[in-house]
Amino acid sequence: MSKTIKTPAVDYLFQAIQSLQTTDECYAFFEDVCTVNEILSLAQRFEVAAMLRAEHTYLEIAEKTGASTATISRVNRSLNFGKDGYDIAFNRIGTLPYDK
Repeated sequence: MSKTIKTPAVDYLFQAIQSLQTTDECYAFFEDVCTVNEILSLAQRFEVAAMLRAEHTYLEIAEKTGASTATISRVNRSLNFGKDGYDIAFNRIGTLPYDK
């Protein structure tokens, strides 16, 4: 059975996220909604994706981020075969901080 994330509850959550206007509001919201470890895991995946897009090696990424090779591989699979969500975000926020 295929599980979908597209539900009214998820739509409602995404509307709430879209309503946030400042970084401080994002911190407040995500600290209420997520555990610290969940936030750090999301940030780590985003950092891994940025480094992969900047063509860093798995070893460089693991050393810089502390991510396991399994996490790096999963993020790489999303970059190559996913829904382009990472790239949409990268294109909107500008230059990656991890360019070689």
